[in-house]
Amino acid sequence: MPSSRKIDILYICDWLPPDFGAVGQYSLLFARELARSGKRVVLAGLSSRGREQSEELFGSGSLRIVRLPAKPYKKHRFRSRLWWTAKINTRLIIGLRREIKAAHEIRFTGSPPLFLHWIAPLGVLLRKRLVYRITDFHPECLIAARGRPSWWLNSVYRLTLFWRRRVSAFEVLGEDQRARLIEIGIEGERIHLKRDRSPVVIDAATAPVDRPKLEPGKALLLYSGNWGVAHDYQTFLEAYRLHHSRGSGRVILWLNAVGAAVASIEEFLREGKIPYRRSHLVPMEELGSLLVAPDAHLITLSDAFVGFVLPSKVYGCVASNKPILYVGSERSDVHRICLGSEAYYDRVPAGDVAGCVSALERLADHVCRDRRVRVAE
Repeated sequence: MPSSRKIDILYICDWLPPDFGAVGQYSLLFARELARSGKRVVLAGLSSRGREQSEELFGSGSLRIVRLPAKPYKKHRFRSRLWWTAKINTRLIIGLRREIKAAHEIRFTGSPPLFLHWIAPLGVLLRKRLVYRITDFHPECLIAARGRPSWWLNSVYRLTLFWRRRVSAFEVLGEDQRARLIEIGIEGERIHLKRDRSPVVIDAATAPVDRPKLEPGKALLLYSGNWGVAHDYQTFLEAYRLHHSRGSGRVILWLNAVGAAVASIEEFLREGKIPYRRSHLVPMEELGSLLVAPDAHLITLSDAFVGFVLPSKVYGCVASNKPILYVGSERSDVHRICLGSEAYYDRVPAGDVAGCVSALERLADHVCRDRRVRVAE
């Protein structure tokens, strides 16, 4: 599909598979759905392997995937992140100038951060229909992470509100995000709920990966994916320490994660000589096998990020039909989604260490009971 032809939908996100990134994984799924419905779609994003293009045909619809070269940034360096964001957003605009001009509708996500400030002025100028799939709220996430206001962040925030009001429609991941948009004056009729789903198919035939060895009577609790500034970890770590120093110590953390918090988490566990298991991220085609391997899943979210971030891992965790322990607010759609699971589910508020200690004991009891039942059957 040459770029000179008209494009029904130009879909823009950040990292596309095989690079790690949940937004890109879901964007690829949704772009293929649009192409199967007969649309001419271009999906554009970033790749650490250099510029690539490929095309997929779906009857009267088609999907052209454009990967633009980019290097990952160091998340712990604030200035480096800002420079990377400005550079990448500009590269996307320049690299996709023909596609932007040819597209009837432009859909873009919350990643890369602040891309709204690049695409909205251009969309208004060219009179394009803009649909914002607001996966993460920026700069609200940065404001929440810093924990204090500043004049320049307030200025960026006010400018962000100005451009959001000029977006044609919004897609939100949950009711918590809808509430955040309504709070800032976005009309409800412009907001559409479209949840993500499990990025992999999990069924009875899904074979688990090899799991870490445990002593008899132990329960393996997996934290997979990103563990960063938005995901509360202090509550769980302190409860986990008490679980092993004063409790039964039957739950063992399996850490299969990346993110800003991972180094601090491992340092805490090593210094406290608290048992845990560590493994590295698996390829996308093995994700389903990873998710069915543990006895239970752990999800965490800081209260300051409720409605600004929805951990995408929740869909895969629910699809695995494994027990879930969630440390976070009931106002988040994480809670709503987990309540729909048929498997065991327990929630404790962020900051409730004593409650989390009790939840770990309840989880261990459930896993051990379930294991005895399966052995008996």
